[in-house]
Amino acid sequence: MLPEEIIETPVSLSMDPYIGAWDKAQAAHLLKRTMFGPTNQQMLDAVALGINGSVAALLQIPSLSPPLTYDPLEAVSPFGTTWVTSVYPAGAAANQETETARLKSLGAWVMKRINTESFSISEKMCLFWHNHFGVTVASDSRATYNYLMLIHQYALGNFKQLIKDVTIDPCMLLFLNGASNNILSPNENYSRELLELFTIGKGPQIGSGDYSNYTEADIAAGAKILTGYLVNGLRSDTLTSPTATFFAPAHDTTSKQLSYHFNDAVIANNGATEYENYIDVIFQQDQVATFISTKLYRYFVNYDLTTDVLTNVIPIMAQTMIANNYEILPVLDQLFKSEHFYDASLKGSLIRSPLEMIYGIFNATSSGPNFDLTVDSDMYLTLYWLSENMGQAYASPPSVAGWPAYYQMPSFSKLWVNSTSIKTRFDIATAVTVFTGIPVGTNNLKIDALVFLDALSIPNSAPQVIDDICDVFCPKPISTLQKTVLTSILTNGQPNSEWQLQYDQYIANPGNSSFSDPVKQRVNLVLNTVFKMPQFQTI
Repeated sequence: MLPEEIIETPVSLSMDPYIGAWDKAQAAHLLKRTMFGPTNQQMLDAVALGINGSVAALLQIPSLSPPLTYDPLEAVSPFGTTWVTSVYPAGAAANQETETARLKSLGAWVMKRINTESFSISEKMCLFWHNHFGVTVASDSRATYNYLMLIHQYALGNFKQLIKDVTIDPCMLLFLNGASNNILSPNENYSRELLELFTIGKGPQIGSGDYSNYTEADIAAGAKILTGYLVNGLRSDTLTSPTATFFAPAHDTTSKQLSYHFNDAVIANNGATEYENYIDVIFQQDQVATFISTKLYRYFVNYDLTTDVLTNVIPIMAQTMIANNYEILPVLDQLFKSEHFYDASLKGSLIRSPLEMIYGIFNATSSGPNFDLTVDSDMYLTLYWLSENMGQAYASPPSVAGWPAYYQMPSFSKLWVNSTSIKTRFDIATAVTVFTGIPVGTNNLKIDALVFLDALSIPNSAPQVIDDICDVFCPKPISTLQKTVLTSILTNGQPNSEWQLQYDQYIANPGNSSFSDPVKQRVNLVLNTVFKMPQFQTI
């Protein structure tokens, strides 16, 4: 288990621009919080770019290629092509088999995206929004794909427009019963979560049906506002995509009265766009900016919202968001350049999630599947299942609130580690380092220790190798004794000069396993030890 957390007094709560030394330690902190597994070279690149250049590069969202067909159960799209705009077969059995194949393709696609992330916050932001909305996979993988692309599109975009688009997204309409919300039977599921979890937040109850930021009457009015949307084309053998369709006869055309929390606004009938008017009214409340800024802070900085943070940090973030009409990018740009973000007490304050643990190993060592489409896809699905086994199944959070580790007080990210999950973490570490790898069919998935080693600063210097390894995997400096132990593992107890000789012989004899295998073995033993250290479990 992890040692007891040491509570430190923050050095700075200032949101003023950071003007301290920009070295590898600061660059590493920025990258570990915004990427799943930055490499040593990416950290050095960030140092060279400077804080402004690094943040600017991270806040670029790359385009994505679609998932590809690889499973033989797919009955429509040929192998190696995408299915995202393909119909489904007409027969019930083939229809279900095709959905199973597409769901597997989708899972492998998401895992590959994370494993091959560029120098960008993109994948961390997509996971943030996926947790924020808590949507699970739809019965039609095309709908799930479209939803995942929507949150990718708005990863750093306009929060208000994202809420509007998510509200009538087929995946969300199915998930929170919006597609069955009609004038004869108003369904409050989405209306409730729109306020409680997605926009303004549920404050302390201050009266009967009054939650500080909205009332039960607002939820009822919202349900009526949102009536009339249907989802068409699910698993259709003629339509290439599920779509949200407004059906006017199912919409409540009365005027809807909101409470004093929304300045007693009245939402008049406006048919298919009435929900937009409602969302505009919600976003007139500054509490929305405070709510989402708080979630961003807990995700990227620290779950501990002290009185000082609530007084000096969150309000500044919220003000920036309001001033920029709810654009996310300016808020994160300010946060990642602030003095507060680089406070020494914040480093290592978050426990790695299962996905951060898995890809903290693979990405940081420049490792991943490299066989063919079928084998690679099956390997990515295996990583998906390993993460699921540790409590984090992408596209299937346990509730609309997301994963408890992101919201459940007082433990928050500590919930990722227990007696079962820590054993799985250690088993994975052992499998990909000292054992033959994670078995997938007749192949094995293992990190490439030599590729990792060769990319370090001075690979034939044992002390520098250990320094680089600690920089990459440990958010805070480790003790001199720990470094001595790691160095001894690397050199097998021999003088450092022996490691230099051994490495130089390996480099001088490319392809000769007699020289490369001993080097690989020693690096793997070091990494196996590091991956089981308490420091590695944090970022």
